[in-house]
Amino acid sequence: MLNNIKKNPSLLAGAGVAVLLLMGTAALTPSLLNWLETRNQTRIEELFAEQAIKPSQVLPLVLLAPEQRDAKLKAIADSPTLSLDRSRARYLLATDLLEKYEGGPALRQLENLEKEYPLLAPYVLLKQGRGYELSNEPTKARETWQKILEDYPDSPVRVEALYKLGQKDSEYWDQALKDFPSHPRSHQIARERLEKNPDQVNLLKLLAKYEKNNAKTNEVRAVLGKDYANELSPEDWQAIADGYWDVTLYKKAAESYGKAPATPQNRYRWARSLQVSDQPKAAFKIYQQMVKDYPNDPETATALKRLAGLSLDPKIVPKGTAQAIAYLDQIMQNFPEQAPDALLEKADLLAKKGDRTRANQLRKTLLEKYPQSDASAEYRWKTAKIFVDAGNLVKAWEWAQPITVQNPDSPIAPKAAFWVGKWALQLGKQKEAENAFRHVLGTYPESYYAWRSAVMLNWDVGDFNSVKEFTPNVSLPTERPHPAGGSETFRELYRLGEDGDAITLFNAEIGGKNDLTVDEQFTLGLLRLLEGRNLEGMGLVWQLKQKEEPENQEQWQKLRQTSDYWHALFPFPYADPIFRWSKQRKLNPLLVTSLIRQESRFEPEIRSPVGALGLMQVMPATGEWVAAQIGLKNYSLTKVDDNVNLGTWYLDHTHQEYLNNSMLAVASYNAGPAKVTEWMQRFNERDPDVFVEKIPYKETKGYVESVFSNYWNYLRIYNPEIAQQLAKE
Repeated sequence: MLNNIKKNPSLLAGAGVAVLLLMGTAALTPSLLNWLETRNQTRIEELFAEQAIKPSQVLPLVLLAPEQRDAKLKAIADSPTLSLDRSRARYLLATDLLEKYEGGPALRQLENLEKEYPLLAPYVLLKQGRGYELSNEPTKARETWQKILEDYPDSPVRVEALYKLGQKDSEYWDQALKDFPSHPRSHQIARERLEKNPDQVNLLKLLAKYEKNNAKTNEVRAVLGKDYANELSPEDWQAIADGYWDVTLYKKAAESYGKAPATPQNRYRWARSLQVSDQPKAAFKIYQQMVKDYPNDPETATALKRLAGLSLDPKIVPKGTAQAIAYLDQIMQNFPEQAPDALLEKADLLAKKGDRTRANQLRKTLLEKYPQSDASAEYRWKTAKIFVDAGNLVKAWEWAQPITVQNPDSPIAPKAAFWVGKWALQLGKQKEAENAFRHVLGTYPESYYAWRSAVMLNWDVGDFNSVKEFTPNVSLPTERPHPAGGSETFRELYRLGEDGDAITLFNAEIGGKNDLTVDEQFTLGLLRLLEGRNLEGMGLVWQLKQKEEPENQEQWQKLRQTSDYWHALFPFPYADPIFRWSKQRKLNPLLVTSLIRQESRFEPEIRSPVGALGLMQVMPATGEWVAAQIGLKNYSLTKVDDNVNLGTWYLDHTHQEYLNNSMLAVASYNAGPAKVTEWMQRFNERDPDVFVEKIPYKETKGYVESVFSNYWNYLRIYNPEIAQQLAKE
């Protein structure tokens, strides 16, 4: 350390210290040496904090292959001046050398680096230990790992050292399991021990509690429930039930929640799991008991909604409309925030019974008492559609227009605003129409109706009949998104491309937490995308909107202003094969990407309930037929390149069937050509927006809107021209 100080006297705070150094080490007492070391480390941290916000020479090299970055990293690492980039370069060079099993050269890069790079100091020691291992110096390796235990007692990297030491002494593994049960490396220890001796219930419990989202844990949960049921506490059943709930195995979740502690959430999940598992009568009883035991809990409001719906099933409650209405009345009485929805549902039930007078009275009450509710927006929209079907556009416009003012946050608002514009055009109100379309673009820029509004305003974005061969400029990000959560050490590992260590550390930092912050959940989503777990990653990002607490909503809204958020929600994996095959088929690559996102969420091996496979969800029979057309042999539908090859050919084929009308082609991709042809003959509709509204299959209608919503988002996110144009609205 003294050598480093002598080489870099600028690190020291004050000329007096430099004078002491010139006197030699003999003049320095142990306490003074310790003081110098502390001051030096503090100054290094301050220096690095200053440099961390400046452009880096190293970070742009992170994603290059080792042989491509080696020379540049060496030049930075050989700099005589201490800097954050120099430390980063040495760390990455050592990492590359260890990957090639070159322990000695790696150790030379790592020498004293733990002192020059305090942010990653324990990881430097960990790599030093690996270097000694590769150099056949096991004693030095163990001494280095012991140093981690001594110097970093609270760091999660401690578990990595315990794991290494425990390969020779099992007591270290015991310590890891005891002190860090949520750490991924502890889970590895548990699994390794279970492989040798599966009869260890405590290890099974640990995995069930802390490794809930791992598919392998389903086996653990099954063994616990089958072989150790009598040894499980209600809290153990809670962990098992939550795990099954998280992975959507609802039948098993129902069995486990019945043995978990009696809480409002557990009761609700028990009943809901039964309902989803086609056991409505059993679910009905649990919901009823929940309402009795927890009459004022927020979960009970949802239970009452479920009870109202189940009461309409004659197999559960014969002539149950009155009972359903009673449950809705209970919602209105005890849960004011849920009252508008209950009021509208009650009105609909009364109308079905033929009591239109009372139904209309309730709807009037809804508009007068809760004008800004989503339920009011829903009622206004339903009424507007009735007038449209009757050919009265003026009345339709009058009913829909208030939604855009009074209910701007309603899910219906973008749709209502767009159709207000369409109807205004038909009524000859050009200016009002343009204002409506611009309102959609400015207020709901990520919606399907923003794209339709852009089309109506003659933006160059491709319409249903031209989007197939539209070739937008696509600018993919050159840097990784920035994680918002996690420690500074995690973020540095992530920036360096040390993905394995970064993911392990972050999972350790959030391990055992049931409720993540917005920043933590977003970061977890980024890491799942990094691992190729795209369905889960996008799901975590999308679910941020469901965190309803004010502070979470504020964080979410702030995050939505960043490009990182939108890149994560609309990622671009497999860009090379998508662009290559799209170009060959003369397909818009963003349209192909949008369809893939809807079909598979970019999961190459996903299988649908009916057997469709891969990114573009190609049915085996369809794949076989297409392969014969293009002479493709020895293909696999779960291989990315083969699937995109076959899927793009078929998508082009559906376009040819419908004269390159992408709306009809996409609808056909989902529902099949026979159904689309039938709808074309039945509706004889020229307006594509009206045709989409008339699609009788709810799934296909939603599919078409989702694919083109995806398309619009990929366009506005990755096309600089549209992004700039949209920013002006």
